[in-house]
Amino acid sequence: MEEEKTENLFAGLPAPSSVCQSDQTRKHNTNPNGKPLAMPKPVEVPKGALKRDKRPATQEENHTEAGEKEASKRVRFKTTVDASTKQVVDAMQKIASHIANPAKFSKASKLALQLVQAGSVNTETCDHFFEILQAAMSSPSSCHDPSLRADYHELFSAVQDILDCFNKQRQKQLETWIIRAEVGNDLFTDDSFVFSKASGRVRQAIGSLPEASHGDDIVEETMVSCREGQDGNIENPETVGDERTQESENHSEKQDLPIVEEVETDPFGLDALFLKSSKKDEKARKRRDEAASSKKLQDDAGRLLREHREALIECLNIAAGRYKIPWAQTMIDILVKHAHDNISRFTAQQRDAIEKLWASVREQQLRRKQGRSAAGKLDVTAFERLQEQYANEKISIRRAVGGSGERRTQQWLG
Repeated sequence: MEEEKTENLFAGLPAPSSVCQSDQTRKHNTNPNGKPLAMPKPVEVPKGALKRDKRPATQEENHTEAGEKEASKRVRFKTTVDASTKQVVDAMQKIASHIANPAKFSKASKLALQLVQAGSVNTETCDHFFEILQAAMSSPSSCHDPSLRADYHELFSAVQDILDCFNKQRQKQLETWIIRAEVGNDLFTDDSFVFSKASGRVRQAIGSLPEASHGDDIVEETMVSCREGQDGNIENPETVGDERTQESENHSEKQDLPIVEEVETDPFGLDALFLKSSKKDEKARKRRDEAASSKKLQDDAGRLLREHREALIECLNIAAGRYKIPWAQTMIDILVKHAHDNISRFTAQQRDAIEKLWASVREQQLRRKQGRSAAGKLDVTAFERLQEQYANEKISIRRAVGGSGERRTQQWLG
């Protein structure tokens, strides 16, 4: 009885947690029949199995590996030039000596283009690179040669990226060359969008020109007379220039002779007494030098302006030569009209050329309004052209249908 009472004391109490956990583990580790399950042993992985097996390479992988090895063995050209300034200058001098030759221009221009793309043209080497461009444009008409247009266009389009390396005077010169070599060659294109863009650049350049003065007309007349003198009509200006230079040299020598005599005939050092006169002479020399330099700058500015106007007139002539192309006629009309509206910005002879262009363009416009083409013929449609062609043709009905003259044929012909 006492044992039963002790057992009933814990009858209503919950079982301990350890006992519950042990019971749950027993339930999981026992079969439905109540037999304990055998615990699986951990699988021991050998160390060699942890390494990746070397699977056999496929044919594609072998081919790619072989291609990579061959590519590594190939010669790779550098896009940048790892050379000193002296080497770059020597290269530029060699290019400048060959680029004036039309037969060697293509190769020389590509070498110059590589120098630009490699960043070798900077403030230290820009003077030598300008000599290359100057030699390339020694004959301005050569940039429109059909065999050299693409090379000139590529070279001077790359020059626009390095304009900041040059001073203002040379930038103006380069702008004139760019109009000739790039914009002028764009007017030879068959692409209407490129032609329109080039004509717009020409109009913009014409609008930026200053008004032509009477002095510009006088300079142009003297330039024309000098060209005629080279042909033998008047005295050759080169000989005149040589005589003038000789006279100026003799005059300068005469002026320098007293100074040399004073230095030689002053053994006692009496020049210290004439310091004031020497200072005045130095000031006068400085003034003369400044006046000569300013005059030279003015002459260079006038020359650049003349070349700029001539380049624009050349672009107008190239565009007028493309007037036979139907899609270019409207753009050429607008371009020539803009030049005629700004005719006061050109010199006398250039104004005459623009007047002739404007007259020809107006004549072409009248012909188009009357239904005539640029060649003077009436504009007809394709149907009208074929109708006129077959109106005079002799076509045999029997030959067209058949020469046997069958009854079906006669019935078909009616």
